[in-house]
Amino acid sequence: MTVSTARARQLSKAWRSLITAHPARTVVMAFAAVIVLGTVLLMLPVATQGQAPADLLTALFTSTSAVCVTGLVVVDTATYWSGFGEGVILVLIQVGGFGIMTMASLLALLVSGKLRLRMQLTAQAETKSLGIGNVRRVLIGVAGTTLAVELAVGAVLSLRFRFGYDRSIGDSVHLGYFHAVSAFNNAGFGLHADSLVGYVGDPWVMLPIAAAVILGGLGFPVLLELLRHRERRRTTGHRNWSLHAKLTLITTAALLAAGTLLTCLLEWTNNGTLGPLDWPEKLLAGFFHSTMTRTAGFNSVDIGAMHAATLLFTCMLMFVGGGSAGTAGGIKVGTFAVLAVAIIAEVRGEPNSAVLGRKLAPHVLRQALTVALLGVGLVMAATLALLSTTSLPFEKVLFEVVSAFGTVGLSTGITADFPAAGQLILILLMFIGRLGPVTLVSALALRERARRYELPEERPVIG
Repeated sequence: MTVSTARARQLSKAWRSLITAHPARTVVMAFAAVIVLGTVLLMLPVATQGQAPADLLTALFTSTSAVCVTGLVVVDTATYWSGFGEGVILVLIQVGGFGIMTMASLLALLVSGKLRLRMQLTAQAETKSLGIGNVRRVLIGVAGTTLAVELAVGAVLSLRFRFGYDRSIGDSVHLGYFHAVSAFNNAGFGLHADSLVGYVGDPWVMLPIAAAVILGGLGFPVLLELLRHRERRRTTGHRNWSLHAKLTLITTAALLAAGTLLTCLLEWTNNGTLGPLDWPEKLLAGFFHSTMTRTAGFNSVDIGAMHAATLLFTCMLMFVGGGSAGTAGGIKVGTFAVLAVAIIAEVRGEPNSAVLGRKLAPHVLRQALTVALLGVGLVMAATLALLSTTSLPFEKVLFEVVSAFGTVGLSTGITADFPAAGQLILILLMFIGRLGPVTLVSALALRERARRYELPEERPVIG
């Protein structure tokens, strides 16, 4: 063996170790690879509608937005991209929502009938399953749930477009299933220039899309637990929910109700949004907007015409996002719930944080605080950077930043107005927001460090 060959093997081994030493690092590298592949495909001449091929920045932004299931766009999806381009975007959305490593693990399972330990650990990092023995069941459940919801919602939407709007069968199926996949994966990509504004008063379009968004935003562990306990209650008559499922369901319902109420109160007489609608349509539009802050990105009213107060609380809801291990972004409702419980316990002077009859472990509180503060810091830094590159209003820039970090896709219509540097910042935000601050940090860490000793305890002054 020559020296050059030996050195090449050492470099190859070091590179493989760098990528696969930590499951979270593998997830990061896989997402990046798919984004690059999507960028290359979208730059092909066949991907656009007769125009020149997409430039690198447009293709990269669209690919990142699709893989990270965000929905922010710098060009109109329906008029700029060809059928091939729309197909690429749809595949990227499905792969991004399903999870790169989950998809790879499922393919390995289908081919070989079993999963290697490293693949199981990688899939566990992506799906947030509680144990290695659960991965196989989780993968099958994720695939079945995704397929069932997308087929059902797509069928309802296709029928509505066909018989409610007199579209052709092919066009109806195309619209129905594109929006169904985009909705369940919380992507927000649509095939209309005004998103879903034209269907604002149609419950047969609004409610199925909202249902798909909510189901995708709950997170796969909660969905699988719902299905599992449904079968258990049928056979035993008992239903025992995990604390994670309880917190996710309760917090999601509370945020949906609060978002609907505030949207209706603030926008009820706004002629640019809810004002021209009758009261049932106003309630439907308010609920739909609240649902979309789960990080879906569709809009049935003009976001740019909303009051500043509405944009602010929408930013708050987008920052929280949806459930863990699902298709939604944000810091997650579980993180928000844990922080709320900790605050209540501290105000009451209780030594431990407890909720629903369970005490929260200290490391859970630290993780929640870390995720939230990293998210706040990232949003503030990105907002400052974007304000230095553009003269756009502060509230609209902040809205765009939170939408990108939370992988939401809602926009006041200024995405394409950012210069190249600003769009690159949004690309980075979408990437970090999809993977999560903690996942990204752990993926970049070269090794885990464990302290072998305890330091003396001392209490600094707080407040």
